[in-house]
Amino acid sequence: MFNVEDIRKDFPILARKVNGKPLIYLDNAATSQTPQQVIDAIVDYYANSNANIHRGVHKLSQEATDLYEAARKKIQTHFNAQHAHEIIFTSGTTHGINLIANGFSSLLKQGDEIIVSALEHHSNIVPWQMLCERTGATFKVIPMNAEGELVRSAFDALLSENTKLVFVNHISNALGTINPISYFIEKAHAVGAAVLIDGAQSAPHIKPDVQALDVDFYVTSAHKICGPTGVGMLYGKEEWLNKLPPYQGGGEMIAEVTFEKTTYADLPHKFEAGTPNICGGIAFGAALDYMNAIGFDTIAAYENELLNYATTLLLQIEGLKIYGTSSQKTSVISFNLEGIHPYDVGTILDKLGIAVRTGHHCAQPIMDYFKIPGTVRASFAFYNTKAEVDALVEGIKKAKMMLS
Repeated sequence: MFNVEDIRKDFPILARKVNGKPLIYLDNAATSQTPQQVIDAIVDYYANSNANIHRGVHKLSQEATDLYEAARKKIQTHFNAQHAHEIIFTSGTTHGINLIANGFSSLLKQGDEIIVSALEHHSNIVPWQMLCERTGATFKVIPMNAEGELVRSAFDALLSENTKLVFVNHISNALGTINPISYFIEKAHAVGAAVLIDGAQSAPHIKPDVQALDVDFYVTSAHKICGPTGVGMLYGKEEWLNKLPPYQGGGEMIAEVTFEKTTYADLPHKFEAGTPNICGGIAFGAALDYMNAIGFDTIAAYENELLNYATTLLLQIEGLKIYGTSSQKTSVISFNLEGIHPYDVGTILDKLGIAVRTGHHCAQPIMDYFKIPGTVRASFAFYNTKAEVDALVEGIKKAKMMLS
């Protein structure tokens, strides 16, 4: 049985105070909090198994290697990749996207086209713009509508035999929209294009099956899924990863080095130059263990309950407008109070111990579409409560009274 009060006991930070008030943490779309079980995995590694991996014959190195590769296997199982070597450890979602963008620099040419969606985080826009500048490829955008949904018919019209790559986020970080990625993947594959899905916002709420999706690349970050910062995952189909050149040169990613020629290691090491974030990878695995023990269906059901509860209450506040009203969305609410800057609302909420995000959320084109400078974003996780939603609503009412 899911008991949110029991769950909250796993998160030490939720017991602290901010500005003399109990912390109400509603910035989960930026980063999730870390349970004691993951903190313990980090401490245990440094206390008992700290050593460099893969190259050592001594006991500690072998232990660290086993722990790190066991974490890779956990990630493979969680995302249902066919092979463990299709899982590349990265520093996060941005690193994974740039790795793929760099690789396609040698595969694209002038006249080729790539398509991104209007709902993307800057991390899934800028690298592709840079790729087009390097290669002469054309950059195209799937438009959105007023509900914060991508226009499928417009995407269909953009596709052609020149389309080589399509990039869509699974869930919008700014609006919470859950995109119909199976549709985009199927349509892109029909014209021979590869697809990368940004899963940074979906991984905390949905358990993706990369084989069932038939996606070519899927990227995410551990810190969105109760893990540490500085580590993430790139899934890539084996055939694609074998086509792409290494992203960085250095130790670990080589088979043989001479001054005349260097040959590269097999997957996954070809893309993992240098000493990795060993502890981070191990803790990533521990975070997935923790969330799977709760169950992603259970998490999704509870978070959807919080979303509906919060949406109903917030819409009762006169002058409050919610941006992103798709019927398919996750526990993110972006809103503004009429005539009040979002930064000012966020500042007052902080004084009340309520942590929200304000600004354009690294999704400036979305804000430009709505002709606003930004929003206040409250994003809920499975350790939040309805009482915290009530406190948010009262905090917004107070901010409105003070700022109007």
